Amino acid sequence: MARVHNFSAGPAVLPESVLLEVQKELVDWQGAGLSVMEMSHRSKEYQSIIDDAMATMKRLIGCGDDFDVVFLGGGASTQFLMLPLNFCPDDKVANYINTGAWSTKALKEATIAGKKMHIAASSKEQDFTCIPKNYNLSENPAYLHITTNNTIRGTEYHQIPEVPSDVPLIADMSSNFLSRPYDFSKFSMIYAGAQKNIGPAGVTVVLIRKDYQKNLLGGIPTMLDYKTHLNKGSMFNTPPTFPIYVVGKVLHWIEDFGGLAEMHKHNVEKAAYLYDVFDNSDFYKGTVVKEDRSFMNIPFRLPTEELEAKFIAEAKANRMNNLKGHRSVGGCRASLYNSLPIESAKALNAFMKEFEAANK
Repeated sequence: MARVHNFSAGPAVLPESVLLEVQKELVDWQGAGLSVMEMSHRSKEYQSIIDDAMATMKRLIGCGDDFDVVFLGGGASTQFLMLPLNFCPDDKVANYINTGAWSTKALKEATIAGKKMHIAASSKEQDFTCIPKNYNLSENPAYLHITTNNTIRGTEYHQIPEVPSDVPLIADMSSNFLSRPYDFSKFSMIYAGAQKNIGPAGVTVVLIRKDYQKNLLGGIPTMLDYKTHLNKGSMFNTPPTFPIYVVGKVLHWIEDFGGLAEMHKHNVEKAAYLYDVFDNSDFYKGTVVKEDRSFMNIPFRLPTEELEAKFIAEAKANRMNNLKGHRSVGGCRASLYNSLPIESAKALNAFMKEFEAANK
């Protein structure tokens, strides 16, 4: 059966070659006589799987041995709480740049955790249609937190903000992790839900610089303490074993693709097929200032909500799925994550032009 063009914001499209490889190994992993889903996480076989995933991730971001990789459950939303609990002592202030729904939730969790919180910059007054170009830290900042790509609003950091050398930079990279090169040495901690670019739902990756781990506070609930998971190599309790296994496969796929530089070129090319339509049409309207447009998530509007509903329905009839915008903002949205083939972007480009011609 032919696969659809899947523009889902998450869980998102996975490489077909990876799915076929997983299918081949599903019942019998490499002659072990059992599935990874049945395998003890304490076995040497599974240890080889998780070790390989960690090592491949470090190679891809080019961090050498500067970071430790931790695989956790609970999604990025759990990280919103774990971060301030672990890295914001009571005499310091958690600083956030607010660029959309997810950073809003992150700073809310810092407040719920009883931490002092400061909004260093925000694009809320601009309806989150841009990335703030400047920020103002509080006194005594514990860290500065950014969300590198905004899944709902469709903005992305193309330049990472400079921070003072004594201020840790923390990033939620859930929706553009490993989609492009960044200077990862600038970050003290990175976290990302896997279900956008690197794997299936159910696992979250956290990378913490080794020299930053001395700032871990401790004295917090066991499962929310990064030390718990760092000290046990993500094996304090049963990790999300099968999603980690699939993540490892996707990481090798990215590496074979040519790494982050080649993946970024691929993603820029895909996004251009949609932005070209916006820039040459008065029928479709992008919702983000041009300089801050995301290469991952592209929201757009049509002249009326009725036309939007018709567009989404006809697109699905043409095997282009999941183009409805997030429920909080409406409209349409196409997500072009790493694994989406360029043929899908081309197909959507052609459909948009045809739909415009038929409905103007």
